[in-house]
Amino acid sequence: MNVPNHLLVANRGEIAIRILKTATDLEIRTTAVFATDDNLSLHTRHADEAIDLEATGVSAYLNHERVIEIAQDSDCDAIHPGYGFLSESSEFAERCEAAGITFIGPSSETLSLFGDKAAARALAESVDVPVLPGLSRKISLAEAQEFAESLGDTGAVMLKAINGGGGRGMRPVFDFTELEDSFTRASSEASQAFGSGDLYVEELLPRARHIEVQILGDGTGEVIHLWDRECSLQRQRQKLIEIAPAFDLPEKQRTQILGAAVDIASAAKYRGLCTIEFLVTDDRYVFMEANARLQVEHTVTEEITGFDLVALQLQIAAGASLTDLKLSQTAITKPRGVALQARVNLESMNADATSRPAGGLISAYEPPAGPGIRVDGYGYPGYVTSPHYDSLLAKLIVHAPDMNTVVRKTKRALSEFRIEGVRSNIDFLTALLIHTAFKGEVVHTRFIEENITDLLNTGDDSIRYFSREREIEKAGVDVDPDDPLAVLHVARATPTAAEPTAPVVQGPPGTSPVLSPMQGMIVEISVSIGDTLQAEQPVAVLEALKMEHVITAPESGLVREISLEVGDTIFEDTPIVFIEGQNIEGAYEAHTDIDYDAIRPDLAEINHFQQLTKDEARTEATAKRHDANKRTARENIYDLCDDGSFTEYGALVTATRQPKDTIEEIEERIIRTASDAMVMGIGRVNSDLVGRENARCVAMSYDYTVLAGTQGRKNHQKQDRMFIIAEKYRLPVVLYTEGGGGRTYNGRNPGINTTAAMIGGLNTRTWRQLGKCSGLVPIVGITSGFCFAGNVVLLGACDVIIATKDSSIGVGGPAMIEGGGLGAYAPGEVGPVSIQEPNGVMDIVVEDEAAATAAAKHYLSFFQGNVTAWQANEQRKLRHMVPENRRAVYNIREVIETLADKDTVLELRPNFGLAMITSFIRIEGKPVGVIANNSNSPTGGAIDADAADKAARFMQLCDAFDIPILSLIDCPGNMVGPEAEKEALIRHCGRMYVAGANLTVPYFVVVVRKAYGLGAIAMAAGSFDETMFAVSWPTGEFAGMGLEGQIKLGRRNELAAIENIQERKARYEKLVANAYAWSRALNAGTVFEVDDVIDPAETRNWIAMGLNAAPPVLPRDGKKHGWVDTW
Repeated sequence: MNVPNHLLVANRGEIAIRILKTATDLEIRTTAVFATDDNLSLHTRHADEAIDLEATGVSAYLNHERVIEIAQDSDCDAIHPGYGFLSESSEFAERCEAAGITFIGPSSETLSLFGDKAAARALAESVDVPVLPGLSRKISLAEAQEFAESLGDTGAVMLKAINGGGGRGMRPVFDFTELEDSFTRASSEASQAFGSGDLYVEELLPRARHIEVQILGDGTGEVIHLWDRECSLQRQRQKLIEIAPAFDLPEKQRTQILGAAVDIASAAKYRGLCTIEFLVTDDRYVFMEANARLQVEHTVTEEITGFDLVALQLQIAAGASLTDLKLSQTAITKPRGVALQARVNLESMNADATSRPAGGLISAYEPPAGPGIRVDGYGYPGYVTSPHYDSLLAKLIVHAPDMNTVVRKTKRALSEFRIEGVRSNIDFLTALLIHTAFKGEVVHTRFIEENITDLLNTGDDSIRYFSREREIEKAGVDVDPDDPLAVLHVARATPTAAEPTAPVVQGPPGTSPVLSPMQGMIVEISVSIGDTLQAEQPVAVLEALKMEHVITAPESGLVREISLEVGDTIFEDTPIVFIEGQNIEGAYEAHTDIDYDAIRPDLAEINHFQQLTKDEARTEATAKRHDANKRTARENIYDLCDDGSFTEYGALVTATRQPKDTIEEIEERIIRTASDAMVMGIGRVNSDLVGRENARCVAMSYDYTVLAGTQGRKNHQKQDRMFIIAEKYRLPVVLYTEGGGGRTYNGRNPGINTTAAMIGGLNTRTWRQLGKCSGLVPIVGITSGFCFAGNVVLLGACDVIIATKDSSIGVGGPAMIEGGGLGAYAPGEVGPVSIQEPNGVMDIVVEDEAAATAAAKHYLSFFQGNVTAWQANEQRKLRHMVPENRRAVYNIREVIETLADKDTVLELRPNFGLAMITSFIRIEGKPVGVIANNSNSPTGGAIDADAADKAARFMQLCDAFDIPILSLIDCPGNMVGPEAEKEALIRHCGRMYVAGANLTVPYFVVVVRKAYGLGAIAMAAGSFDETMFAVSWPTGEFAGMGLEGQIKLGRRNELAAIENIQERKARYEKLVANAYAWSRALNAGTVFEVDDVIDPAETRNWIAMGLNAAPPVLPRDGKKHGWVDTW
């Protein structure tokens, strides 16, 4: 047999192993190559030798010079590129030819021909093979638009990279208003993947099948086919399941397709293996493209023909002809049964049919086996996958006599495939096999996209192996049940090897990272060191599974460091750039020490004990606090209150006192239990903004340096006193709540209370007293670090909760949890920010206590009245913030920021109830509450349970304190569907209607885009006629419900009477178009459904008019509402 003597395999993973196995069987000496970071990939163990490419990532495998250098140094006479990487590089093939090395594949000229997709289309046309209408050359955007318009309103186009393949640089376009954006993104992807952003365009057949033909040629023009494959089951234009031969294909059409493939390859005088791909409908087939390489799914062809395609490649490349191999078309027998390949990827599927790559350490890898079952993979236990490479881990190939049997057998084999430690798509593949009817009229290239909801809900949890991952998960960690103190020694668990974490990269001091939200490759860095960024400004573009994702800055600031480069492939949560926030405040400056000169002895004694309560006297406790990067209770309060305005109550209070205490004992008590862990008093906040008369405020803080900020009897007594003062004199309350809850004892003898006056403390009224302030005065809760039990209940009763990022809050602390038999946990594991922010408990999350204090001042300012100094933003920007494309999302926060006075926006609960924005702003110095639908959310702005709760509570809060409300409506309605109803949607949505119907403050409505049905009514406080004004931007749309559903319900009989489906569809689309035309804001203005349709730049003037036209708020003796709902 004529084959190479020494073969270098320029690839990795399963395809490298596949090639190496055949070469070994043919007694060919082999050399493998590997990237430095890929040295533990299994293919390195299947070659006679493995050589380091001396570079990392994908670029290592693309280095022409290094690969050829290794081949020459190792005396290799041939290079097999596998698929991907160098397999379709005409330049690399040409370099191999120049170096006297056989390239296992077609000639460089053939690669150039088929690499130019436009040239390949022209070749197909030259041999009378039908192609889709299109422009087979480099095109401009204008040419693409002209071609798209020529297809009519129901047409669709596919943009493709001229030099591309494998799904990159491709964009289907069904709505031609999106063509410009799709053109830009496809060109960018093509440029990154192939070095050229040139595109061509062709008509798109959205529901066609993807059928491909495996051909083999010897370079003389002699070509045979090895039957066809069904490849329609794809996600993001990448195949998941391939079947040979294609099922339910009429024999006449099959014969035509096979013949067309042979004609194309013959015309190119093709040498080696090639796949010719077609799009197929019931009455039509068209050439799509040719892949001049070994295909991922070559395995199913091997199973139905009995040929080793890699061996045939090697023999053809060594000079054998088809005649030498005794191969002719007549010698190719009919397919032997059916073969199915399922691609096992490390990924999970999203609800929008996109996939999210995964990775990490494989703790178990046990592929199935048995007759008719083959697995080509490269996993093994202990292998850590790399984010630099494709997510494909293995290919499961199953052979059986018929289609039904092969599907059943594949499902069984998938249930035996044990992969643990990393996420895989095995469950999704199983769902695809369960859900899919393998019939020609059912399967098409968009099948997964159109059926993703059903596929994600199709479950089969049966597995045929023992799995540690399926065992019951214990709560917390094991401790000695007989040791009551064991829980106090539980430390936070360290990550195990099976839980890989992102690389730890430290930025410059004072900076915070912008993290990658997923695994992928950096394809663009949009900023430079020293750049000034605004929040949400793009900093990088990340490519994951051939889709580009724009990464934005979470805050404004300066770019201090860029930790990555274009081409870097990274895990989720890897820092991309480091930003220094622009609003970081300086260090706290201590007040000047008091001069005690000429002070009388009695006052000197009091001053001495007063001084003992201060931070300066409690040096050890203060230093410990600073070492933990925390501030003391007094430092926070002094920062909150205007300079010199804070007057403290109860500074000398200690946890316990005895009449016989000596001076030294009193000093010791004051130092150890200063103020009984509660610093409190009255001060002024924001006098410079709202004037001294409106700046009065109660400021209170638990002192964590005193008995861990716990609650003793005097502590409660002090709080009761201050809450009563706040209620009686209408003083806002700011409360810092860090602490551990109820104290077990107060005295110096642990566990012994010699003057017991209570048992359970159930007559304590502190929480009730704070609750009585609700709805009467603003209550601001601030937490940092640990806050449990009684402390956290006070926090939960506040109008707003401001938390630092290191906060952990819970109704019970670790001791109470373990004591209740619920598991042992470290304090930081109980209610961290990662839990309490997205669940809606925390309203505002900030970096540290300084930022929390600043946020409290900002929040409180909205309840303190008007300000005289303000500055407006450029209002003309509003004209362009809502895209002309009615389906495109946009940033409603940018709209709010522009409408508001500069630097006044304060958003509450931004990461909860994502469909709804709730913010305070100022307009011409006057406070305004804003509720706004967020189209850029999972529900597209539809009001779900969380959004309804969020809006209803905010409306109630504004009304309780006479703050007018602005509603920015872009609402497709209330959320619907079985999943939404699981969240008690009916009751939650009802809260908005009840809250809105009972508002007394001026209510302003601006329709930004969609105003549909009950959702829009909820956003308008129950009726547009009940608002002070309701206006619309020109982009507004008005309807009683979703227009598509309205047509389907209202015109059902008319549509049902049209028997021809295409005619019915055309009529339906016409009716929908008419409905959208009638829904326009202009028409709403003509029937007086809104007060006017306005220039967006005039919105602020309307709001100012409403604020100035409203009557002044009259002083009240009591509450407007009984309380403000804590949820």
